[in-house]
Amino acid sequence: MSEADPRAHDLESWMADYGPGLRRFFARRVNESDVDDLVQDVFVRMQTSQSTSPIENAERYLFRVAQNVLISRYRADGSRERHLHMPIHEEIDPGDELSPERIAIGRDEYARIVQAITDLPPRVRAAFVFHRFENMTYQAIAARMGITKNSVKELIHRALVRLSETMEDLS
Repeated sequence: MSEADPRAHDLESWMADYGPGLRRFFARRVNESDVDDLVQDVFVRMQTSQSTSPIENAERYLFRVAQNVLISRYRADGSRERHLHMPIHEEIDPGDELSPERIAIGRDEYARIVQAITDLPPRVRAAFVFHRFENMTYQAIAARMGITKNSVKELIHRALVRLSETMEDLS
């Protein structure tokens, strides 16, 4: 497709024109079950990148993106040792049914943990909430509370120990 082609940046056109070729490209390199996910990944990246700048040669760019997606997948698989994982099947691990009893137990446990957090000493609670609920780093918490990073670690450790003890006592 040329740059002058009005369909050059149309996702549906890309999928129709290049989808089969991408499927063949990935089918030679990965398990059949991963092909559709990888093709979708390519088109998502293509769509995202076209919003920042126009793509002049869609086919060349698309297969470059496909190569990068494949490299990312190999890296992720290697770091997670994906080949060692077993898929979960219903007959092996059937999901727990949501019964009224399970819902009541869940609500009760939720109320207990909220109360346990509320009962923490103020500085311990503040450090814990900053870290776990506001996703702040230890360094950011230290700066906000005017203490050292090691003090933050200690406060969060105390919170975790106390919450764990509280939940064990209630069990």
